[in-house]
Amino acid sequence: MTADAVNTGISLGMPQLPAPDFPAEVRARLEADAQEVIARYPDSRSALLPLLHLTQSEEGYVSRTGIRFCAEVLGLTTAEVTAVATFYTMYRRRPSGDYQVGVCTNTLCAVMGGDAIFDELKQHLGVGNNETTPDGKVTLEHIECNAACDYAPVVMVNWEFFDNQTPASAKALVDDLRAGRPVEPTRGAPLCTFKDTARILAGFPDGREGAVEASGGAGPASLIGLRIARGESPHAPVVHPRAETGTEGGE
Repeated sequence: MTADAVNTGISLGMPQLPAPDFPAEVRARLEADAQEVIARYPDSRSALLPLLHLTQSEEGYVSRTGIRFCAEVLGLTTAEVTAVATFYTMYRRRPSGDYQVGVCTNTLCAVMGGDAIFDELKQHLGVGNNETTPDGKVTLEHIECNAACDYAPVVMVNWEFFDNQTPASAKALVDDLRAGRPVEPTRGAPLCTFKDTARILAGFPDGREGAVEASGGAGPASLIGLRIARGESPHAPVVHPRAETGTEGGE
């Protein structure tokens, strides 16, 4: 096997053996959940995306076992499931942390400091892109635009917004996550673990008090143009100057 093959994870030797199945009790529980999801669709294969989230909620990533499970319950081939799982970046392909910390490095966030935040977090955490801290708490990744340019630079944790970040506030954020201290998004639902987030994305209710009522939608900065078009005049700045923000969680 060549060095390039090793680095890219390509095997030029014997093919991999079939993936192991989930333990019987886990398989039974997931099958019951899967049937609930499949019943929502006129065509069972339309349930593939939520079922990938379901298996991710069990293991924290989409494993070969998870791919086998989705293929068997939907009557698909593992190749068909793998093609979908590898297309969408929301599905992790290897074990990851309790908190997916994504730093937007698209144009506006990068110009406003996203690149600096990402570089400092890599050094602060001692990990690279798509790598997880040794304690299993944080997986760091750079992410594409999350439609929050008016709050740039933006950091997302398990898809919840942390707006108007700085290198200092971002480092305080990951320190709090690793220490188990409470962390509140600047808008949106309360934070939960990546596995819990995956189960919610699979279509199961979020039973936490106040979570459903919380909104991660457009904030004041996103709506300022609409308010002006309606003839409304904002009475105060919609975003605090960066120099006035704190370092705890970007607030």
